[in-house]
Amino acid sequence: MTTITDNQPETRFDRGLRFKDARLERLLELVDGGRRLDLEDGSLLMETDDIHGVCSLADRVRRRIHGDIAWYNVNRHLNYSNVCALSCSFCAFHRKKDEEGAYEHSLDEIRREAVEASAAGATEMHIVGGLHPWLKFDYYIDMLNTIRDQAPEIHVKAFTAVEIVHLARISGRGRDGVDGIRQVLVELRKAGLGSLPGGGAEVFDDRVHDEAFKGKIRSDQWLDVHRIAHELGLNTNATMLYGHVERPRERLGHLELLRTEQDRALLSWAEAQSIPVDDGKVVLTGVNDLYQKDRLPRVGADGLDGGYYQAIIPLPFFPDKSKLEYLHGPTGLENLRMLAVTRLMLDNFPHVKAFWIMQSIEMAEFMLQNGADDIDGTVVWYDITKLNDAGTHQEHSAHDLHRAIREAGFEPVERDTLYRRVYREGSSWSVRD
Repeated sequence: MTTITDNQPETRFDRGLRFKDARLERLLELVDGGRRLDLEDGSLLMETDDIHGVCSLADRVRRRIHGDIAWYNVNRHLNYSNVCALSCSFCAFHRKKDEEGAYEHSLDEIRREAVEASAAGATEMHIVGGLHPWLKFDYYIDMLNTIRDQAPEIHVKAFTAVEIVHLARISGRGRDGVDGIRQVLVELRKAGLGSLPGGGAEVFDDRVHDEAFKGKIRSDQWLDVHRIAHELGLNTNATMLYGHVERPRERLGHLELLRTEQDRALLSWAEAQSIPVDDGKVVLTGVNDLYQKDRLPRVGADGLDGGYYQAIIPLPFFPDKSKLEYLHGPTGLENLRMLAVTRLMLDNFPHVKAFWIMQSIEMAEFMLQNGADDIDGTVVWYDITKLNDAGTHQEHSAHDLHRAIREAGFEPVERDTLYRRVYREGSSWSVRD
């Protein structure tokens, strides 16, 4: 983060920032005015040598929205199966049915996971897996019912958009298009689904899709699933997997599509909150009194009849043991820049997450100072990616997360899945809006 001292001259639009690349001054004026950056502005952020200036801009926005707090949660990840009908070239997680290392969890194992999560005080179970060719739709309904029966207090965030489309197919509703997806989401919600994670988005571009994950759903279906979830009142999240075969402009196109969808989800809310809406653009950042950290969208707020995207999670590509392992993957500075650019371009996303599992806890600390406001949670078990050859057991305690956040200079605040503050007394907990 770059700031000025008393003996440093201010630039024209400085207001506390100093840039090596003077072109960023114009972007500061736009950001402070609550005006949206376009794709050309994004290209400047991606190409400038002044990465510290880019990160300072992102930190300015992050602190304006969230002040000096940083969020974490006590959660538990469950990857119910790594058996997958697809063979995406970027993925080292998937296995075929009889391949060494293939697994699928029984309902008894899932029941045990729910009991352990509840006993540990978890507020969330985050559940994703492969597109298993032979598991029936009833398995997924039974999974949710089992968790709800054993741990009714836990919020279940489960199934990427890719999985939801797969579930529509195996349930016999795949031919019904969006109506089939809607029916599946209604049934899953009735069984206990609380929200959707953001996985499976990768990069929304047909060229990238065909080269790195051909056979997976394209951007229109991914966005359809989340739009329908919002209409049903479910909040969702979004990701971008970068650092493989995509180009910088394709990353920006991905962010622009997400931003447009979020405009749609938040338009009525913004109008009810008297937040300026210019040509349908809902911008949550700016310096005047209309943009305040306590006026972020919340479930049930005036004008908000459905769900919306809560957080964006930029995910670096891990080439090891995938079909694309000849690639280098992104560097640390590229990860930092990408997170900062994401914060600046997605001006209508309340939260940007530095997912420590894929960034490392040390990098997540640094990212809190450069645009991120959340480092995810305790995790416990995670099998999709393994930083530095970590095993399936990847865990940080709430104490570890507190320390990391405080080392970064922020106040740790525990949240539930819907970003409500969690208050704990011993092993019991409650939330307040």
